[in-house]
Amino acid sequence: MSANRAKKSLGQSFLKDHKVLERIAEVLDIKNDDVVVEIGPGHGELTRRILKYFPSKLIAIEKDDELIEAFLRELTGEYPNLKVVQADALREIPQIDYPYKLVGNIPYYITGHLLRILQETTHKPSVIVLTLQKEVANRLCAEPPKMNLLAAAVQFWAKPEIVRHISRKSFRPAPKVDSAVIKMVPLGNQRAKEIDAYYRIVKVLFKQPRKTILNNLRSVGATPEQLAKLGLDPKLRPQNLSIEQIKELAGLFTQ
Repeated sequence: MSANRAKKSLGQSFLKDHKVLERIAEVLDIKNDDVVVEIGPGHGELTRRILKYFPSKLIAIEKDDELIEAFLRELTGEYPNLKVVQADALREIPQIDYPYKLVGNIPYYITGHLLRILQETTHKPSVIVLTLQKEVANRLCAEPPKMNLLAAAVQFWAKPEIVRHISRKSFRPAPKVDSAVIKMVPLGNQRAKEIDAYYRIVKVLFKQPRKTILNNLRSVGATPEQLAKLGLDPKLRPQNLSIEQIKELAGLFTQ
């Protein structure tokens, strides 16, 4: 198979819009002492733009051996600060134990898995910039009254924002959906007990999102009086809750 073609098994679509690529590199806000980790550099389109900002090191994690051989090996001679690693990024990222920034035009099918890994890893990136399916990006950044399970799960540990939307025509081959560039800034570390309590409540709340919060929380012993103490109407639905309100619920019902 020609290296110019994407491997369907890896779900690859390569971003070709120069303005979007420049914007992604710009949003990383790269300093000279930064280590940047790029997931799935593909043909090196974004890689080259990141290198123009002179990071201390750019570690490109690529699973496709043909892409590494055809495109990325040639860059290592020109840029001594570039390190190419042939590996599965989902396995490599949990092993990183140094400060870094993360960027990638990732295959859509690994989005959920990658976000869970980033949620659970101790050494989170200082900045995360990813190209995601537009619908997923919108859900991830949702606020009340459109809160959802994905947004509640991610916004507990990071502050996301959509940098810009991208037409499907900006990729080769073109996917079936439009995309968005999303920037996430991880928040401070929480204690293990707080994390467990929060995600327990999130699962309870959004297991049946069309029901009221009182009906959903009865399984953990909630009463109208307890919700009233938090200033919450028992008839509210989960999508109406903010992250802070969910945190308060977690603290109340998991003590």
